Amino acid sequence: MPVLSVRHLTRYRYRNPVAFGDHRMMLRPREGCDQRLLSSTLLIAPTPIQLRYVQDVLGNWIGVARFQGRASELSFESQFTLDHTPLPAFGDVPGHVDVYEAGRPFAYSTDDLPDLVQSIAPQHEDPDGVLARWALRFVKPSGATCLQHLLAEMTQAIYADFRYGKRFERGVQTPLTTLESGGGTCRDFAVLMIEAVRSLGLAAQFVSGYIHSPSRKQVAVERTGGGHTHAWLRVYLPSCGWVEFDPTNGIVGNTDLIRVAVVRDARLAPPVHGTWAGFPTDYLGMDVEVDVTSIEDHLAPSLVTAFG
Repeated sequence: MPVLSVRHLTRYRYRNPVAFGDHRMMLRPREGCDQRLLSSTLLIAPTPIQLRYVQDVLGNWIGVARFQGRASELSFESQFTLDHTPLPAFGDVPGHVDVYEAGRPFAYSTDDLPDLVQSIAPQHEDPDGVLARWALRFVKPSGATCLQHLLAEMTQAIYADFRYGKRFERGVQTPLTTLESGGGTCRDFAVLMIEAVRSLGLAAQFVSGYIHSPSRKQVAVERTGGGHTHAWLRVYLPSCGWVEFDPTNGIVGNTDLIRVAVVRDARLAPPVHGTWAGFPTDYLGMDVEVDVTSIEDHLAPSLVTAFG
């Protein structure tokens, strides 16, 4: 049961002192049987006059900070440690339990469907069916296709066939752009796979958080992602529940993944979001630092350098 430590600093810089509106933060990890929070601190400068936490409709923890006065710099530094216990992606469930029948969308039970419908609805247009045809590459032309195998193969295909690249601008590419260009960031790959499995009738959600890159003495291949928040997805399978997939690294399950926010649309998961009042030329830029380490890393140091 490795203990992971995360430090995430976001700093905004301004030419002249500006006033700040409310800022919302999605920085506190979600707890579960696979990750348990041991300690957590949040340092904000200048100190807000009020800081409160609320849970959104999906159970994400949202910090809301209110400010007074002006300043030429605003910073948020989140630090936490947690027990991280990776779980088998599909548990002990036989691989043939969840199947996709060629020629018709996957059908959830009438009990599950009302809660899943928003996670099944596509968020991006596919007018010529290009994305849908790409998704059908992983389906047998006739008979039943094991969903566990389908999702694992799609994850590995994105990892093997697409080129990862840094992009510091906010937002995501459309899945069609990612398919056409053959490359993107971690959030682009997550959105591509989300929309692909939704075209098959499966419920999928965008997951934002961090990735731990173990030292080279522990793994043969260093993880890609980090420096900002990392992004992946989860898919709902009736026999297994929500299962996580990281197509950027070819990970099936939650190994090395620290879950912070789960949303139906990538736009809904910014780590920090708020407003400020001043002249447009006052804004100088934003700095982000993310460090994810474990006890083993201190024995064999490694550096997370890629950006998601």
